[in-house]
Amino acid sequence: MSEEGLEYENIIQQGGPKKADMSTVLDRDTIRAAYEDVRNDGSDTDWAVFKFEGSRIVCSATGQDFNSFRLQFADDERAFGYIRLQTGDEMSKRQKFLFVTWVGPAVGVIKRAKMSTDKAIVKDIIANFAVELQLESQSEFDLGYFREQLARAGGANYGTGVRDL
Repeated sequence: MSEEGLEYENIIQQGGPKKADMSTVLDRDTIRAAYEDVRNDGSDTDWAVFKFEGSRIVCSATGQDFNSFRLQFADDERAFGYIRLQTGDEMSKRQKFLFVTWVGPAVGVIKRAKMSTDKAIVKDIIANFAVELQLESQSEFDLGYFREQLARAGGANYGTGVRDL
């Protein structure tokens, strides 16, 4: 039997060709802890970023500064972000939350396609947010744009710019 024939015979005996395991696993405890920390009004943590380590999604960073948040997302990465921003007018300040899905411009087609199922898994934990954004360019990480999207989602904005006491 030829070498190719023997290789084929071995594959058949082993139950067929092996399929690549493409299932995504969450580090649920660290993701949930970071999510709750961002949501906690007593915490200084304003954001959390969740990235892929192989097929595992982990909390890769947390912080306070928006510029630090935007630096977490590289062109060759897929990631998720959760950020708290203060909104409202002079009469009513409130905290609102955004969920960000990042697919960098250098991410391949298969990983890009897999993001919708991976996002659904992450959203089992990250469930409370006012706005969800899908970003694919570094220029989209703009604090003004994020605030605008939150204002749109919040409905009417009656601020006058002056508070009478």
